[in-house]
Amino acid sequence: MKVRNLVVLNKEEALVELSRIGADRAGCRLMAPKAVHRLLKIYGLSPKQASILKQEMLSKGGEAAVARGVLDASAPVSDVILMGTLRQYDELIIKLKMQPFGLPSLAEQIKTVLANSEGRLVIHMNCRGRSITIGRRTLIMGILNVTPDSFSDGGRFYDPGLALEHALRMVEDGADIIDLGGESTRPGHAPVGPEEEAKRILPVLKRLVRDIKVPVSVDTSKAAVAEAALEEGAHIINDQWAFRYDEDMAGVVARFQVPVILMHNQKGTNYRELMGDMIEYFAVSIARGLEAGVKREYMIIDPGIGFGKTPEQNIEVMGRLGELECLGLPVLIGTSRKSLIGKVLDLPVDQRLEGTAATVTLGIASGVDIVRVHDVREMARVVTMTDAMVRRKNSGVPADG
Repeated sequence: MKVRNLVVLNKEEALVELSRIGADRAGCRLMAPKAVHRLLKIYGLSPKQASILKQEMLSKGGEAAVARGVLDASAPVSDVILMGTLRQYDELIIKLKMQPFGLPSLAEQIKTVLANSEGRLVIHMNCRGRSITIGRRTLIMGILNVTPDSFSDGGRFYDPGLALEHALRMVEDGADIIDLGGESTRPGHAPVGPEEEAKRILPVLKRLVRDIKVPVSVDTSKAAVAEAALEEGAHIINDQWAFRYDEDMAGVVARFQVPVILMHNQKGTNYRELMGDMIEYFAVSIARGLEAGVKREYMIIDPGIGFGKTPEQNIEVMGRLGELECLGLPVLIGTSRKSLIGKVLDLPVDQRLEGTAATVTLGIASGVDIVRVHDVREMARVVTMTDAMVRRKNSGVPADG
């Protein structure tokens, strides 16, 4: 006899393990939800709501942690941490739908978060005639800056001919998307107006949409620049302020019906709770997009590594990327050559390849769908190797014989 631990991340993996021991097929379907344990955090409940939630979860065999003042109502509000199996949550949801005090709405939110946590979905995005498939393998976004002051390659590709040549090389090396930017976002950068930003990117964009086969994303937070780029044929908008810098941006994206990347960003580095605040930020931006007419299935989120965060906070986010699953949207990360790598390794920008590779690998293992990088050829190898381990069903790697 021997004993070992077993790690299952979702119901599908639990079914596989139960089938391996020869369990009855019907029994497998019944037991799989009992094999997957989830922790959920719920914010801002009244003492009455928190008390009912705790009682119902305990009655199902799960657990619920509430603020100490819930029992005597001395706490005006309470956050709650639920602990239970998928089966226990299924039973909890049924009971909450029968309760008053807004708990049926909470039941629907719990159901959505649990569904979003069950693994990647394959999504086909139509980028104005050029499609990308998210979920089968990790996509690579190649960075093309046409700025004089980018932190990594400022001025190198300012000339449209050189920019096109570099973009073609990145596509040949494995880029699935080219991300074109006309304003540096490095710390201390000099802001530029929409006219200057458009002047930088449009001559390059004209050549890119004509001569390369992959979608072109335009990195801007200005609605006027996004509109001009989309009229010129851009396929994706990468908004580093997630509809918050320019109130017209969501309307522009909706009118052209293009995919949009919503990046977390803020002024300063103060948070009540880092991941909780980020998720709330995304929820607000998603709601703004939906209200304007942007399709939810065309939204991608980016945790904004290096933006509005200290180096320690950036590292914390990298270690907790899996918590973004609750939003149910594809995730992009842009860690290439970033300062958190320089601070950890004490290396200049041109010596951060290995550090970038480490962040890309961790990101993919944590559920990231797209990586935004400078060194496409090298990162394509990292992505292929990591996908072979993380996305085993789709890797196409034969078993050793």
